[in-house]
Amino acid sequence: MLVLLADGAEQPVASVRRALAEQFGLTAEDLAEELPSGRAKTFVNRVGWATTYLYRCGLLDRPSRSVYRITERGREVMEAHPDRVDLSVLRGFKEFHEFVRPRSHPRTDRPDNDVAAVAVVDTATPDERIAEAYHELRSALAAELLDRVLDQSPEFLEHLVLKVLHAMGYGGRSENAVQRLGKSGDEGVDGVISEDALGLDQIYVQAKRWRNPVSRPDIQKFVGALHGQHASKGVFITTSTFSAEAKAYANSITPRVILIDGNGLTQLMIDHDVGVTVATRYDLKRIDQDYFVADDEPTG
Repeated sequence: MLVLLADGAEQPVASVRRALAEQFGLTAEDLAEELPSGRAKTFVNRVGWATTYLYRCGLLDRPSRSVYRITERGREVMEAHPDRVDLSVLRGFKEFHEFVRPRSHPRTDRPDNDVAAVAVVDTATPDERIAEAYHELRSALAAELLDRVLDQSPEFLEHLVLKVLHAMGYGGRSENAVQRLGKSGDEGVDGVISEDALGLDQIYVQAKRWRNPVSRPDIQKFVGALHGQHASKGVFITTSTFSAEAKAYANSITPRVILIDGNGLTQLMIDHDVGVTVATRYDLKRIDQDYFVADDEPTG
C-alpha cells in the first residue's frame, strides 16, 4: 500500500484495493472469500485494517473520508524497511500502542520488545485472544467515531451530546426533557437535560468541537454561565482533551462540573448505541453441567 501511494497523490481506498488485487493476482474467488462471520469480504477487511493502522501511526494522511496519501513519516519508514512494513514495524510507534491500548498483556505495550509481544500473543488462551481482539476493535471504532464527529458541525455535536446523555437515562423517556439552548460559539450553555424523569433537577451542558485542549479559563466561563442559570450541575464535553489545570479546577469548585473528553464521549456512544450498530455477534457457550447429571444422582 505504501508503494502504491509513494508518488504522493491522493487516492481513494477503492482504487488502492483494485491496484492491490491486480498486483497480487487475486482471482474472483479470492476476492469473494469472506470472514468466518460472513459479514465482510476478507480482502476488503484486510485492506481496511492496513489503512487504519498506517493512518493511526502517521504513515498515511487522510485529507477526506476514504481518501489517503503518504506522509513524510511513511516515506521514511519505507526507506528504513524496504522489504516489509508490518505490525512488527508499527509497534515501534507510540501511536500504535495508544490506538490499540492492549489491556490483557502489559508487555505488549513496550515498543522495544517485539519478541516478548509476539511470545505473549502466541501463549494467550482463546479467551484472552478474544478479549484482546475485542479491545482493539472497540478502540478502532472509537477512533473512527471521533473522526466522524470532528467532520460534523458544532451544532451536530450539541445535538449529539444531549442525545448521548438522554440515552444514558437522564430525563427519563420524555423527549421534552432535552433542550438545546443558544447558539454555537457563545460562552453560555449549549443545552439542558433533566437529571431524572420527574425533572427535579437540571443539568446544563457545554459542547466544544475542538482539537486543542480545553484550558482552565474555558471551564471558568462555563461555571460563570452556570451561576447565571442558578444551576448546581454541569457537564463540559469536548472532542479534544482537558489540561491538567482545567481538571484540577473542575474538581475544586461548586457548582459541580463533570468533564468528558473525546475518548470518553466515543466510549459513551458505543456503550449506549449512539451512532453505532451491532455488526457481528458471537455467542460463547459453556457446558451445562446439570444436563449431564444422571436422574438418580443428587444435584446438590
